[in-house]
Amino acid sequence: MGETRKIAAIVVADVVGYSRLAGTDEDRTLARLRALRSDLIDPTIALHHGRVVKRTGDGSLIEFRSVVDAVRCAIEVQNGMVERNAGLPSERRIEFRVGVHLGDVVEESDGDLMGDGVNIAARLEAICEPGRICLSNAAYEQVRDKLKYKFIDLGDKDLKNIERPVRVYSLNMDGGATGPLLAAPQPAAPAPAGRMLLEFKGIGAELAAVLWLARRRRREVAIEAGSTT
Repeated sequence: MGETRKIAAIVVADVVGYSRLAGTDEDRTLARLRALRSDLIDPTIALHHGRVVKRTGDGSLIEFRSVVDAVRCAIEVQNGMVERNAGLPSERRIEFRVGVHLGDVVEESDGDLMGDGVNIAARLEAICEPGRICLSNAAYEQVRDKLKYKFIDLGDKDLKNIERPVRVYSLNMDGGATGPLLAAPQPAAPAPAGRMLLEFKGIGAELAAVLWLARRRRREVAIEAGSTT
């Protein structure tokens, strides 16, 4: 079987400052990377139907059928790294840069991928900030209305050995590489009485009032019970 062309979502990830980490303590760094792959990275890739094409030391080339799956996978891994780096000094943190692109690739007989689709993803990873995810415009257009995240438009970028400038977007991460990708949802404020009464529209004003008073009383009882514990 010869090489074939196809459209694929490509993810390239790399460890920031790997040489420095390995130079400080190579054995520990390698052990931590192996643990991350077995406990976090590989299970998350499998969950989102990805395929690890190859690993190059501290880097990975991963293929997905869907850009949405690719970005969700990257988000979960980056969130997992935030948790694992919590409390560690900056010089001991393992952080990833991730590039995501949707494009034409050549699949060789051994399953390896080549072509501009791979090269663009690799260049996106190279310009990405630590702990973040950069997408090409082609990838961004596939997720902009499907994922509830904000993206920062970085404009057109001249990427090394890529003929035309590529529009680049960075996934907005509140708090940077050491914070969560999304702020935790805040509890909704109690609905005012008028709005609660409107919820019972159509069942009669008297019954609505009775039900609303009963609901308010249950809430008051719950508050009183909490204050006595």
